[in-house]
Amino acid sequence: MRSAAGRRGLLFVAGIISSLGFAPWNLWPLTLIGLAWLIRETATTQTLREAAKAGWVFGFGHFLLGTHWIAQAFQYQQDMPAWTGWIGVLLLSAYLAIFPAVAAASARRLAGLSLVLSLAGCWTIGEALRGVLFSGFPWNPLGAVALPMAGLAQGAAIIGGLGLTAIIVLAAGGLYLIGKRQWRAGAAILGVTAAAAIAGLMPLRAPTPLTAARLHIVQADIGQDEKWSEDGVERAVAKYLKLSPTSTREARLLIWPEAAIPDLLDEMPAMRRRLGAQLGPNDLMLLGALKAIREVDGRAIAARNSLFVLDSEGGILARYDKKRLVPFGEFLPARALLNAIGLDRLAPGALDFWPGPGPRTLPLPGGFPAVGPLICYEMIFDGRVTEADHRPAWLLNVSNDAWFAGAGAEMHLAQARLRSIEEGLPMARSTPTGISAVIDANGRVTAAMPRGTAGVIDARLPAANPPTPFSHTGRILPLLLAAMLMLLGWRLAKR
Repeated sequence: MRSAAGRRGLLFVAGIISSLGFAPWNLWPLTLIGLAWLIRETATTQTLREAAKAGWVFGFGHFLLGTHWIAQAFQYQQDMPAWTGWIGVLLLSAYLAIFPAVAAASARRLAGLSLVLSLAGCWTIGEALRGVLFSGFPWNPLGAVALPMAGLAQGAAIIGGLGLTAIIVLAAGGLYLIGKRQWRAGAAILGVTAAAAIAGLMPLRAPTPLTAARLHIVQADIGQDEKWSEDGVERAVAKYLKLSPTSTREARLLIWPEAAIPDLLDEMPAMRRRLGAQLGPNDLMLLGALKAIREVDGRAIAARNSLFVLDSEGGILARYDKKRLVPFGEFLPARALLNAIGLDRLAPGALDFWPGPGPRTLPLPGGFPAVGPLICYEMIFDGRVTEADHRPAWLLNVSNDAWFAGAGAEMHLAQARLRSIEEGLPMARSTPTGISAVIDANGRVTAAMPRGTAGVIDARLPAANPPTPFSHTGRILPLLLAAMLMLLGWRLAKR
């Protein structure tokens, strides 16, 4: 019989193993095995506290690997040692592990199929809450593990990545039930999952349909140190302009990433004219830059992280302001207190960013399809990426993934693929260091540029699918599925 410490150690390892199903590893069978171990241990707990502790230890390992890339961002703090980043990762993982802890505790009194159904529902509801509490951090939903199983991932068009989370937990439960020699229940769960995965392959048999819109996505491989150096703006602009293709007879969209110009672009007419000179008369430029919020006396009190649309004369045709800001990255909670101990925002600057009004669809002139902009991690918030009454024809995610370690950038791209499937919309991604990409409406990457390379993606914009069930209902369907699983599990337990 294993000691309590030994059991917790195995649960911690199982949690780490379960995260290997996410990008860049994509070892989804290990996720199922890790979750099956959690289900097994939950079934043997005697008290509510034991079950919660089992879920927390598992979750701590699970999220520790999934968020390790955050530690890299702290190397840009001048007044604090880089190792403080790992303290941040440990604290964040400890918080996120509360959700698996509550899920395991909620299912503790159940056994067999009842336990599996209830835990799948509880985990899914916990994941939904994780995406909204304290501004939300829905990073790496379990549903993203389904992406290597392309057919199964198409289910996100109906039940979203959140609903796929329930399917992944159920599949792990199927393995657990087979291990307990409950053959019929285990085989039924795995059989239905396999059938759904096969059925989902049908829409993937056809090649990706393309529109006439031509995209030039520029990736300059500019890191944070270079970007925020004394002459960083000029060096960045020069590099982006050198890489940007010159205009041809065919109209195109020239796309640069988030904060490609880390300065106040709307107050720089000469810079805008310089950028416009790179465009043909029918071209448009979409790029990230900053905007100041000023008092009537001209004093800057805050800033916005924005996407600008420019024409060939350098005129600003439209602007989108980021809604979901990163705590400690774009604003500093309790600034006076934290400044006193030497902590500032991870991004340089004395001003906090203020949020924009929310998702918008920007109409584009010249026959280009209307776009739904998303800046950085706004893209990970399922069901909250498009304007409610004005569906765009495509999504554009400009991001500064230079903050991320390699695994973080891969995980970010994977979640972009989930959003495309959910909404039935293609997406273009533009980042300074990778991974820039074009994704079709079924979540397939049709063009990409790896990390650490400079160049241009020259591609046609894929066509949109018809509006999906998820795009109409959002989180309602996956939450109904989760509630149904919980109720069914409890009902079976009473029989």
